Amino acid sequence: ETPLAELLRAGFANILLEQTSGSISVRITKKGEPLIHRTSEKKEQILEHDRTKSRLLQPSDPFLIAVGISDKEGNLKPSKADKYRQVEEFLRILVPTLDSAISAGQIKTPTIESPLEIVDLGCGNAYLTFATHQYLMNKGIPVHVTGIDVREQAREKNSQIAKKLGIEKSIEFKAEEIARVGGGQVDIAFALHACDTATDDAIAWAVKSNAGLVLVAPCCQHDLQSKLKEIPEPWPLVTKHGILKERLVDILTDSIRAQILKLVGYRTDVIEFIGGEHTPKNLLIRGVKTEAKPEQIEIARYQEMLKELSAYLDMFWINSSA
Repeated sequence: ETPLAELLRAGFANILLEQTSGSISVRITKKGEPLIHRTSEKKEQILEHDRTKSRLLQPSDPFLIAVGISDKEGNLKPSKADKYRQVEEFLRILVPTLDSAISAGQIKTPTIESPLEIVDLGCGNAYLTFATHQYLMNKGIPVHVTGIDVREQAREKNSQIAKKLGIEKSIEFKAEEIARVGGGQVDIAFALHACDTATDDAIAWAVKSNAGLVLVAPCCQHDLQSKLKEIPEPWPLVTKHGILKERLVDILTDSIRAQILKLVGYRTDVIEFIGGEHTPKNLLIRGVKTEAKPEQIEIARYQEMLKELSAYLDMFWINSSA
């Protein structure tokens, strides 16, 4: 069963294949001729060095089957591997950040009577909504999760899944635009790849709702890019290349978003939450509400940035007095 011919063509100079019934070694000479040596001694297979994949969510979890990430047998679908990885890596950031915020008194300690209020803004197929609910509940953390998406079809589908899983009392879905969603105090608000200005709507909603923890992974930052008209020297050196202009605008947009959170009392940082091979939109803006007053230099930097940008936009992108 060993594909020796394939191995010989792979370009290796030495090949060693070990089996429990012996071994085969192949050495390729300088003339390209293979020298093959076989042994027939008995060997014991030792698997102590093998590592079991550390997973927060088992592919056989009923919710992963229900949302279509795993098949009916509980095996991860190859086509959904990237989405599964994104959800897992998001949880790896969420959980320690949440634990730290609770310990510091920045977020209340949840109880059955007063669970954590969590909102997923722009939930779509609700992979992350269900994952957050199931993982935290399995850890013994009481939660009430709300998924919001503009599409009524998404609300109906996700609500049916929640009912099928028997968790409709602690998870609900609404079909509304983020900017129009009402609501009171929330503990955690997140948005994974809310397109274009939907990310800004999510940040604004989270701030108005006094969210203790804000996590947003931006996507499709086209708003600022579409408004850039006159590019001052020497920036055409960058902006004449479409892909570089796009990345520059992405950085500017997300830098302003992170700074806005900082100015309204959040400790903010921007991190890579997953490798670029899984999605090019792999940045995460994380904000923990501390009520800390911003330093004057931080306000000045923000105002100066808006001043510089507004000189080259066809309209003010952000109202600096807001």
